[in-house]
Amino acid sequence: MRIACTKAPGRGDTDQLLYGVASALSAKGIRVAGTAQINTDRKKDGPCDMDIQVLPNGPLLRISQSLGQGARGCRLNAGVLEDAVARVDAILDDGADCLIINKFGKQEAEGRGFRDVIVKALGLDIPVLVGMNQLNQDAFATFAGGLELQLPPDAQMLESWLLDQGALAIAV
Repeated sequence: MRIACTKAPGRGDTDQLLYGVASALSAKGIRVAGTAQINTDRKKDGPCDMDIQVLPNGPLLRISQSLGQGARGCRLNAGVLEDAVARVDAILDDGADCLIINKFGKQEAEGRGFRDVIVKALGLDIPVLVGMNQLNQDAFATFAGGLELQLPPDAQMLESWLLDQGALAIAV
């Protein structure tokens, strides 16, 4: 099984790292499927807006919802996330060299979200790179059955790992 995860230390750093890796691979002609998260700070009204870019050049979807000032509940719009999941699943059907998922989050930890897309990619022998956070690391390890590789948050190393997986033989 060819599945790896990475996590960068700062808030939003893993998102930026994976977006950079996806962009660099796409520029080399690699067919990247998946998502990259883009956070936009808000001047007021609380935490950032969360969008995901469907890779390689799909739509930018707002996955966060505004719950109002002082709200503390989960801001994820699960319906929009599932729309992104369906779009990525369709891209896999058209062919991909690798799958990059911005985060194995709460939805995936609970058996939803991109979980089935990851399984599908692995079944198609497509290497998978997933962003990780401490909160869901144990759930990811259980999901991956201990076969996951934890890689440092280094763009060159992540690109090299994906390129070395064999499915990416077209890279120059």
